Amino acid sequence: MDRIKLILLGLIMMACGISTAQKPKLVVGIVVDQMRYDYLTLYWNKFEEGGFKRLVNEGYNCKNMHYNFVPTYTGPGHAAIYTGTTPATNGIISNNWYDIVSEKVIYCVDDSTQTTVGSESVNGKKSSHLNLTTTFTDELKLSNKYSKVISISLKDRGAVLPAGHFPDGAFWFDNETGNWISSTAFVSELPKWVVDYNATNRTKEFLSNQWTTLLEIDKYNESDSDLNNYESALDGEEKPIFPHDLKALFTGQNWDLIKYTPFGNTITRELAIAAIKAEQLGKDDNSDILAVSFSATDYVGHRFGPQSIEHQDTYLRLDKDIAALLAELDKQVGKENYVVFLTADHGAVRVPNLLIDNNIPAGYFNSEEVLQNASLYLSKIHGKGNWIDAFSNYQFFLNIDLLQESDVNIGQVEKELVQFSMSLEGVSNAYTSNDLRTGKGGKPMSLIQLGYNQKRSGHVAVALAPGWISYGPTGTTHGSPYTYDTHVPMLWYGADILKGSTAREMYITDIASTIGILLDISFPNGNMGKPILEVVE
Repeated sequence: MDRIKLILLGLIMMACGISTAQKPKLVVGIVVDQMRYDYLTLYWNKFEEGGFKRLVNEGYNCKNMHYNFVPTYTGPGHAAIYTGTTPATNGIISNNWYDIVSEKVIYCVDDSTQTTVGSESVNGKKSSHLNLTTTFTDELKLSNKYSKVISISLKDRGAVLPAGHFPDGAFWFDNETGNWISSTAFVSELPKWVVDYNATNRTKEFLSNQWTTLLEIDKYNESDSDLNNYESALDGEEKPIFPHDLKALFTGQNWDLIKYTPFGNTITRELAIAAIKAEQLGKDDNSDILAVSFSATDYVGHRFGPQSIEHQDTYLRLDKDIAALLAELDKQVGKENYVVFLTADHGAVRVPNLLIDNNIPAGYFNSEEVLQNASLYLSKIHGKGNWIDAFSNYQFFLNIDLLQESDVNIGQVEKELVQFSMSLEGVSNAYTSNDLRTGKGGKPMSLIQLGYNQKRSGHVAVALAPGWISYGPTGTTHGSPYTYDTHVPMLWYGADILKGSTAREMYITDIASTIGILLDISFPNGNMGKPILEVVE
């Protein structure tokens, strides 16, 4: 009789639109650093069944997910995913930016008040204090003190920003020791499972071998030839070709070498599995979150470019790492008890020299030269002086003290810099601070506005033309308002997630509120996104 009552109650709730789904016991957020959406389709036929294909075929694929702001960098990307808002509100306007108050460049997770945990280096002096809003990881902890939040990434910013302000642990790779470390902002000492993993010397093990291709090298027909003009060799190599002899390149001190190989992702996955087991994530009724950021894809992309065999091999090996992580989640937590989302912090442009060689407009922008010429330009108008403090993230920061002392109108100087900027090759648009505060326009203006924080950003913002970057002649980078940087994967998989896909346009800020609905917690306090209904209904 009780069973019949429960069934009837469930039917009534469903008829009334009330969800009978249980909250997932564990949410795993996977961010793949520098992954464009089209990498899913480009490498699809080479992926195995248990990784990306499992997420797509058995989960929900949001095919038209975009960043709704610039700059598209690692720090702002991770912050937006977990805060549900843009740099205009959360304040993470770049990885590094010129700080008007201190008159120096600051880093998005630096915190001199903290101390490294796990080594004698300074690489653990980090925290989330520059993030001005809560994250959905914060909101989970605020709603239930027994819930756990663990965050892991090779990059400190990839671990710190998703972790929020008071997680149970955030851990990243220390270039000086080859170990995983943390900060006193998060833990007083490394947990035993991190100490134990460090003791395995897995990093040294990988760096004592070669990086060879996973498949026969002639099978990488989605990529360019192994030797081409668009990639750079690893430090110490003569040519950027396989096999990469890591043992010969490893000096015993250059631990960061592993970041430029797919094995940087593997040690990240191994530490994540260690966390699941040791922290008993998803084992009770208090929902937990594990944030994992795979960063090696970004280092490989910057060095070799998206056309390289190294790039493709890194993704094929990441596919195996994701498959192994999902298999472990099945075993430790149970398919019915966890939800995974996979996205990226930004995309990447094709190497401009490759575009140029194929008669596609592209180019290279010299930021240092632009700053010098802009200063000369203003000096001709207003007399000699250091009228510009910095050119940071394609934004001019004016010397306000000098302008006020000289009784020069700030708004007029901003307009003069716009005029100067529009005369430069490779510049498509330029905007004054007043334009960004009050103006209305399409892309890229609207994306720049949502990335513009009135207290932290500059006085004039410049947008480069498609295919233009401020970078070296080989490898790739990112940061623009164009689709190659904004269009990223968005895959959902797990308990009560329907199978399917949609081409409806969505924004990266929609993730946090979707997690809020799934976990029945408050949205982050600066949230601007909307829940992805296809996932939560």
